[in-house]
Amino acid sequence: MTKGLATEGMSIDAMPIDAMPIDAVPIDAVAIDTMQIKGVLFDLDGTLVDTAPDLVLALNLALNDFGLPSQLLEDIRFAASHGSLALVEAAQPHLNDEEKAAIQQALLTHYHRVNGQAAKLFDGMLPLLQHLSDQRIPYGVVTNKAARFARPLLHRLELASKMPAIISGDSTTQSKPHPAPMRLAASQLGVSCAHILYLGDAKRDLEAARNSDMLGGIAHWGYIGNNDHAHLWPHDFGFEAPSKVLELLKQG
Repeated sequence: MTKGLATEGMSIDAMPIDAMPIDAVPIDAVAIDTMQIKGVLFDLDGTLVDTAPDLVLALNLALNDFGLPSQLLEDIRFAASHGSLALVEAAQPHLNDEEKAAIQQALLTHYHRVNGQAAKLFDGMLPLLQHLSDQRIPYGVVTNKAARFARPLLHRLELASKMPAIISGDSTTQSKPHPAPMRLAASQLGVSCAHILYLGDAKRDLEAARNSDMLGGIAHWGYIGNNDHAHLWPHDFGFEAPSKVLELLKQG
């Protein structure tokens, strides 16, 4: 497979970015042999798991603690990939830093209790993970989420035992987009970075993939806002759904 796939007679290389289908393979024309994908790594929030319902519930409980109005899930889920403080800032942008920090701490306290209650794999993710297992392609997670939240969530979803690599935001001294957590995950998978596909729904995810010489795939099904300009992120692939990742891997 190459990056110069044809769409209705037009090579991707010749297509303007705005006309490019989001599940197409963009930008440069270096050939990629999907047979060389020997491992897959996922961002957690907004890529592997839809965690926004739990995060927004925790946010609303924290807001209520401070006598502030609750937020609708659909109005604020775009911030769920960017951490607890981003959620607070999206909900209450006019508060001062000290007030935001207090709400953030309350959010984390509530999230410890509700983590995993409503979170679930994104539609189409289970068949993708099953294919990886069937083909003995190791997979894991690299997230900036703290281990005290990431690991219990993955255990609750019965995924932790299937992942040789679970790298959290506090697993290394540097977090994404730094390559350190990516390289640690590659070592734990037992696969060189050049043969790993990393999927994420935030700019830092794709920058981390590029910085560590992994193949980067944008998870367009995730928490990408209208102003994120994802087509400008460094990437090798864009996928509108987990099923599109599965299609790519089956081509190999």
